[in-house]
Amino acid sequence: MRNLKMSIEYDGTRYKGWQKQKGDIPTIQAKIENVLSKMTGEDIQVVGCGRTDSGVHAENYIANFHTNCTLTVDDMLNYLYEFLPEDIVVKSMKDTTERFHARYNVKSKTYVYRINNNRFRNVFSRKYAYHTEDELNLNEMRNAAEVLIGTHDFKSFTSLKSSTKSTVRTINYIHITEDNGMIEIEVNGNSFLLNMVRIITGTLLEVGKGNLKRSDMEKILKEMKRSEAGPIAQAKGLCLKSIQY
Repeated sequence: MRNLKMSIEYDGTRYKGWQKQKGDIPTIQAKIENVLSKMTGEDIQVVGCGRTDSGVHAENYIANFHTNCTLTVDDMLNYLYEFLPEDIVVKSMKDTTERFHARYNVKSKTYVYRINNNRFRNVFSRKYAYHTEDELNLNEMRNAAEVLIGTHDFKSFTSLKSSTKSTVRTINYIHITEDNGMIEIEVNGNSFLLNMVRIITGTLLEVGKGNLKRSDMEKILKEMKRSEAGPIAQAKGLCLKSIQY
C-alpha cells in the first residue's frame, strides 16, 4: 500500500470549503476523491491538512491518500490535471512514509488575507481580495496585532459554538505589509479555530479604520465572547499559503 502526499492549489470561489459533505454539495475534497477513485478503481479517502471555509482559496494545501495503484506519480499527476476542474490543480505528488498524516503531522499553518485598499476594486483580483477604500492606519493595526501573538484563548475570535472543545491556540506571528494599495495580513499559528483568521482580520480592519484601539484588542481577548470582536471578513480575501511539518 502506497501513501502519497499531494500539494494542491485551488480557487475556492465555487466550493463549499475543503471538507466533503452529504449530498451533491461541491467541495474540494469530494472533487479530488472522485477523480482519484476513478483513476485507481478503489474507494479513495483523501486526508486533508485541515478545513478551509466556503469561498476560501489555497496556494499549497497538503493532503495524502493510500492506494494500491501502480501508476507512476507523473501519470497520476497527468490524470488529475486532465480530469479535475480548472480551478483545482494538484501541483506535486510524491510517495511518502506510511506514518505521514496530512492533518496530525502539521506543526503550523500560514494564511494570507489580501485587501485592495485602492479607490477602485480591481477587476482581475476582485475574487481574491477584499476591497475597501476606507483609509487604514497600518501602524495601529500592527500594534493591535501584537496583542494576539503567543498562546491565548481565542474564544472571542471563532464562530465555534461548542463549549467542550479547547479554544486555546498559538499565533507565532502576524505580518502586515502594503504594496501599491494592496495590503497583506499574513498569520502563522499552530492551528486555527473556525473562522479565526477572518474574525482577526475583521477586527484589525476596525482598528485600521479608527473604530478600535490596541486596548480594545486586549479587552476582546480577555472577554472571550464572539460578540466583542469585529465582523468576520469576507471569505474571498483569505488564502492558505503554506503548511509546515
